[in-house]
Amino acid sequence: MARSQALTGILFAIGGTLIFSVNDVAIKFLSGGYALHQVILIRALIGMVFVLSFIRFTGIGFGQLRTKRWKEHLFRVVLIMISNVTFFLGLAALPLADAVAVAFVSPIAVTVLSVVFLKETVGPRRWAAVLAGMVGVIIMVRPGAGVIEPAALLVLISAILYAGGNLMTRRMGETESAVSFSFFVQSGFIVVSLSMGLWVGDGRLANEGTLNGFLFRPWIWPPLADWPILLATGLSVTIGGMMIAQAYRTVEAGLVAPFEYVGMPMAIFWGVVVFGTFPDLTGWAGIALICGSGLYTIWRETTRKRVDAA
Repeated sequence: MARSQALTGILFAIGGTLIFSVNDVAIKFLSGGYALHQVILIRALIGMVFVLSFIRFTGIGFGQLRTKRWKEHLFRVVLIMISNVTFFLGLAALPLADAVAVAFVSPIAVTVLSVVFLKETVGPRRWAAVLAGMVGVIIMVRPGAGVIEPAALLVLISAILYAGGNLMTRRMGETESAVSFSFFVQSGFIVVSLSMGLWVGDGRLANEGTLNGFLFRPWIWPPLADWPILLATGLSVTIGGMMIAQAYRTVEAGLVAPFEYVGMPMAIFWGVVVFGTFPDLTGWAGIALICGSGLYTIWRETTRKRVDAA
């Protein structure tokens, strides 16, 4: 793998994760007034408009959407859809930082599964970077503070399924583009969320529980003030998803995974800006570990490629 390709993939992973964080905070903000499947439908429609516009105006051509790997696309879409639903149900009942922290089991899962299923080689330094990032997350979560509850279990399931989706991206990356990955995911979300809306969009299955309400409350027409937030979630999940897909399809999964930890400091940032929660010194120590693990991996990859080229 060329050094420039590895570093470009890393930058895509970092940029995509930062953009993805906008989606998380937007969904958290919307979870008190909308059904999850309504938010997902609006988000997917916005995302589809962006994908089709991107294809049209960049001139890459709609041939990018041709594929012979329908079954693999379908499997990947199912993994990502279930991962999204379980994460956002958990997010509705947990503080943003706690939910994101639990979700960061995913980079370790990606690293382990990439060795088992993709036969990638992960050296001790990459393992150390992943584990250091995870230690940073644990420091921030502080086990015993009440995060382990059913909602956290949903987020944990989401993290494992998300890891599986990223491995499918890596496996299919030689023949499929980031644009095609996004197109098929948005298509799946549109079909499933629209079907859910037609079935239970009248709210007949809703009750007062946080998770049940978010899943089954009746659809409403969004007020004008909510459209910027809905637009933000649609664009952020699509652009961020395309960037992360590009990272995983071009760079080894075990190298990309540690850089998704940058989403944890972003969760803290959004917690401060939107929800008024501010990390203490222990939280900042966790952030330092997370960022340090990613920066070390960048430095190590740059140094290794420079030595190989000498």
